[in-house]
Amino acid sequence: MAGKRDYYEVLGVSKNASDDEIKKAYRKLAVKYHPDKNPGNKEAEAKFKEINEAHDVLSDKQKRARYDQFGHAGVGGAGFGGGASGNPFGQGGAFNFNGQTFNFDFGGGSAFDDILGSLFGFGGARRPRRGADYQTSVTLTFEEAIFGTTKIVNFENGELKVKIPAGIDDGMSIRLRGKGGPAPEGGTEAGDLYVRVKVKPHKSLTREGAIILSEQKIDMVDAALGCEIEVLTVDGPITMKVPAGTQSGTPFKLSGHGVPFRADGDRGPHIVTVVVETPKNLSKKQKEILEEFKKNKKRGIFG
Repeated sequence: MAGKRDYYEVLGVSKNASDDEIKKAYRKLAVKYHPDKNPGNKEAEAKFKEINEAHDVLSDKQKRARYDQFGHAGVGGAGFGGGASGNPFGQGGAFNFNGQTFNFDFGGGSAFDDILGSLFGFGGARRPRRGADYQTSVTLTFEEAIFGTTKIVNFENGELKVKIPAGIDDGMSIRLRGKGGPAPEGGTEAGDLYVRVKVKPHKSLTREGAIILSEQKIDMVDAALGCEIEVLTVDGPITMKVPAGTQSGTPFKLSGHGVPFRADGDRGPHIVTVVVETPKNLSKKQKEILEEFKKNKKRGIFG
């Protein structure tokens, strides 16, 4: 991703640094740039966040392996304009979907605004009286959250058809202005409706921001000789080539099969981690073949 520094450079370690070296480098830098030691220093605060982001990836074996192979695009947040969690909609921002604007609000609200107004004045003007905010929820399948859908939600005012934008994630809320309680007597503004999204887990797929993750088990012989396997994606099953000599834990990137993260439909990758299974209960013949192979290979099966 443009503008992001290499995580190894951020921590000042080499790409073959051990876990202990990464931990020591992180602790040293975290102490140096901690906000408590640098009050009001925006540059130190930014560095502290960058250090934590780098440590979060490099201290996790799977994330580090994906980062080493795919760079920043392999560890989530690609193309997002939100915070560290990879929220594509930002905080309190708006998202346009098929001509309809959705407002997303993850904090604050009228009560919070009123407190700020009373503390700091904002010109001494009181905000107009408004109707009550309503809340409801909607449950989506994993695929509906990826591709977007339309749902009927029930709330105090009746039924309402709501368009769910592609790429929305579990725990997000859609703010629909003016769809809450009516303006009270003397007031001029109706309340808002907040629709909280719940996403059902998938049986074999998980999600990190714009990235979809899965594991695919293959046997030892296929890993050694190479093979083609069928991988389940949100777009349906696709065929993926596994080259000869593939090691267990190797990640493979399927570009464009992840989560949409921009209004133009660009999508993140689907990363498949191959897990090589060791056979159990070998027959006598199979054991003989492996023993013979072992004798002729000083460095073992995978050479």
